[in-house]
Amino acid sequence: MESIGLLEVEGLVASIEGLDAMLKTANVRLIHTEKRLGGRLVTIIVAGTVSAVSAAVEAGEAAASVLGKVYGTEVIANPHEEVTKFFDMSK
Repeated sequence: MESIGLLEVEGLVASIEGLDAMLKTANVRLIHTEKRLGGRLVTIIVAGTVSAVSAAVEAGEAAASVLGKVYGTEVIANPHEEVTKFFDMSK
């Protein structure tokens, strides 16, 4: 089973910078984005192996924090199948 990683950032530009770093750092794929407050708060969710997701989230946090505030990060190893119903894991 795959793992998921979450990065929640203030600002659309910072979130895109974070996502770019995540995708370039490790073999992960974007499975979901959530924009709140007109794009001022963005959550990015990626999937992959535990090690890839961990590396990607760490890189994304570092890149995004240069441009905006990072509100939270999380890596969920082998999430429960009910959690994965929130996302299209086939992407």
